[in-house]
Amino acid sequence: MVRKSLVVFAVLALFISAYGATPFAVDTAHSNIGFSVPIAGGLAQVSGKFSDFKVDLNFDEKDITKSTVETTIKASSIDTGIERRDAHLRTPDFFDAEKFPEIKFKSKSIAKKGKGMTITGDFTMHGVTKEITFPISMSGNCYDKKAQKATPPCGFNATLFLDRRDYGVSYAQKNNAEFIGNNV
Repeated sequence: MVRKSLVVFAVLALFISAYGATPFAVDTAHSNIGFSVPIAGGLAQVSGKFSDFKVDLNFDEKDITKSTVETTIKASSIDTGIERRDAHLRTPDFFDAEKFPEIKFKSKSIAKKGKGMTITGDFTMHGVTKEITFPISMSGNCYDKKAQKATPPCGFNATLFLDRRDYGVSYAQKNNAEFIGNNV
């Protein structure tokens, strides 16, 4: 069976469903925290998602630098569509979901950059915390120029790349050490 590596939010789409600036309620039924990892030397990609997560978003449309986001993902909620593979991903070979049940991100700063934004914060997975920075953009019909404020429904999208080994997830197949890619 093809096994895939660890994870992390390759695509973070947060669809907002509340009125007002802060805090925004995140509609997790219409949001996705997904990932993709190359396998077989890049011949294919294994994709998946986490189905159990919570996002606390405080958005200040007048001063984006005052906005914050905090995300908690249940590692055991990993879903690649193949239960046998998912069960293996929950083991100490990968996420060790029993020992490290949550993957977390907590923003430290959000800044405008061109037409988009960047977000910097602490990302914790598998017991390792590192500061990361990645681009984030608004999607949907988020901003009412006449009212000069954010209006639902609106969303945020982010894509980031992580090396799973930086977080202590270095599993490799014994007969083919390069089968699973390191960049998720």
